[in-house]
Amino acid sequence: MLKHLTISNFALVHQLDLSFSSAMTVVTGETGAGKSIMLDALGLTLGDRADTNLIAAGAEKAEIHSIFEIDAPGLAADWLSERDLVDDGNAVILRRIITRDGRSRGFINGVPTTVGDLKTFGDLLIDIHTQHEHQSLLKRETHRRLLDEYGNLVEKAAELQQVFAKYRTCASKLEQLTSGNEEQSARQQLLAYQAEELAELDLQSAETALLEQEQKQLANAENTLQQCQQAITLCKSEDDDNLLSWVSKAANLLSRIDDDQLAPIVELLSSSRIQIEEATIDLEHYVQNHDVDPARLQFVETRLGDIYEIARKHRIDPSDIPDLVKKINTELAAFADMGSNIDHLSTDLVSLKNDYQKLATKLGKARRKAAVTLETQVSEKLVELGMAGATFQISLAPIAAGHLSANGLEEIEFLISTNPGQKPGSLNKIASGGELSRISLAIQVVTAHTSRVPTLVFDEVDVGIGGAVAEVVGALLRELGQQAQIICVTHLPQVAAQGHQHLKVTKGSKKNGAIISVAPLSETEKVEEIARMLGGIEMTDQSLAHAEEMFTTAQK
Repeated sequence: MLKHLTISNFALVHQLDLSFSSAMTVVTGETGAGKSIMLDALGLTLGDRADTNLIAAGAEKAEIHSIFEIDAPGLAADWLSERDLVDDGNAVILRRIITRDGRSRGFINGVPTTVGDLKTFGDLLIDIHTQHEHQSLLKRETHRRLLDEYGNLVEKAAELQQVFAKYRTCASKLEQLTSGNEEQSARQQLLAYQAEELAELDLQSAETALLEQEQKQLANAENTLQQCQQAITLCKSEDDDNLLSWVSKAANLLSRIDDDQLAPIVELLSSSRIQIEEATIDLEHYVQNHDVDPARLQFVETRLGDIYEIARKHRIDPSDIPDLVKKINTELAAFADMGSNIDHLSTDLVSLKNDYQKLATKLGKARRKAAVTLETQVSEKLVELGMAGATFQISLAPIAAGHLSANGLEEIEFLISTNPGQKPGSLNKIASGGELSRISLAIQVVTAHTSRVPTLVFDEVDVGIGGAVAEVVGALLRELGQQAQIICVTHLPQVAAQGHQHLKVTKGSKKNGAIISVAPLSETEKVEEIARMLGGIEMTDQSLAHAEEMFTTAQK
C-alpha cells in the first residue's frame, strides 16, 4: 500500500510530504483547491506521461517520490525480484523527475528505469478510478484479471499462459526450419550432387602432390633415360676410353712410385674407382626399371585434370578438396537432422495445441460460471448505489476459430445497461463519468476479497449523487477499506465522514502566485470540515452538530 508521497515544485505545490494510513483516506477541499494535483503527481511515479507545464513557476525541475509497502511473496515483490530491484525490507521507492528541457527520468529503488516499467509495476501496486478514459476499468485486461481473481482462476490462467508460451516457441522454431523450404531443398540437392561428384573423385590425402611429381617424371622419362645412358657410356664403354679406365690407369701409375706421400692419393683413386663402378651399376639398374610409359602419363595427366577441374569449380586450391568433402558432408548431415527435428517439432506442436485446447476449454467453462455470480452481485450493488435500472453483464465472446491466445479462447469485456430495455454496451460508450465511478465502486466492493491490487484510488466517485445514495457510497468505500487501502477524493460530507484518515487541500497565495497545501485533520478538524461541506463557508451550531452526528455515526 501507499505509505508516503513527497512532491517538490509540481504545479501549485512547492513542497509537500504526506503519509497515508491503511483503510480509507478521504481528500477534501474547496472546489478548485487542487485536490487532484496530488493524484496527478502520484500518477507520474506510476508511469503517466510527463508535461513540462506541470513544473512549478520559477523551478527548473519537478520531483516526486512515492513509497509503497509490498507483501512478499506477491506479484509486486516477484516483479522486483525478477529484475534484481529488491531493496532491504518490504518498501519500494518510486521516483520521477521532469526538467524544463523536456527530459523525464524514472527510478525504482534508486535504479534508473523506463516509464514503461514504472507503469507496468505501478499497475501491480495501485488501481486509479477517475472519470477519465485512462482508468483501468475501461481496459479489457482489467476485466479479465478481475474475473479470474473473483473465480479463483488465476493459477489456471497462468498455467494456460505457460502452455501457450511453449506452443509459440515450438511453432516459431518449426517455422524457422520450414521457411524457405524451396531454397533449402535446392541447396540440399546441390550439396548431394557435389558430394557424389567428390566421392567419385575419391581424392586421397597428399595424392595431388604425388601425382604432380610423377607427371614431371613421366613427361621427362625419354630424355632422362637418354641422359642416363650417356652417363653409363662415359663411365663404362667397350673400349678403354672411359672414366673407369682412366681412373684405374692413374692409380696404377702412381702406385709404382716409391713415395709414401703418394699412398693416400692412390687410395683415393682406388676408392673412386670402386664408387664409379657402384654408381654405374645403380644407374644401369635405374635404366632397366624406368621405361617410357605413355599410357601411365596419360592416366596421371587425366587424373590431375579432374582434380584441377573440381578445384576451379569450387574456387579452392586442390589441396583443400579433402576439407571441402568434410564440410559438404557435415552440412548434408545437418539437413538430415533438420528433417528429424521438423518431425519432432511437428509432433510436439500437435501435443501442445491439444493441451492448450483442454486447459482453455476448462478455463472458459469456469469463467462463464464465475461470470454469472459476479454479474448478479455487481447488479445488486448498483441498485444500492442508486442505479436501479442498470444491468451489469460480462461478455465472453469466442475468439476467431483456429486462433490461439495467451489468455484463453474468449475475449472478456464488462458491459453495462443503465436503463431498462437498453442493450448492454461497453462501459466507455454507455456510462457517464459519475455512473462509471459507481460501477467501479460496485465491482471493487464485490471483488475486494479476491483482488490482488492493494491500493484503490477513487477520484470524485460520488459525482452526481447525494442523499441516501451518498451514504451508501461512503459506507461501501469504508467497507472496501477493510480489504484494501482506499484513497478517495470527494465533495460529499456523507463520504468524507466515513474516512479513517482525512486530508484537507487548501489553496493560498504567495508573491509569485497561488500555492496549495495538504494537511491531515484532527478529529475536531474533521467535524469542522464536514460541517463546511454540509453548510458552506459559514458554519453554524446546527451544521456543526449535524456534522458531529454524521461523523460519530459513520465511525461507529
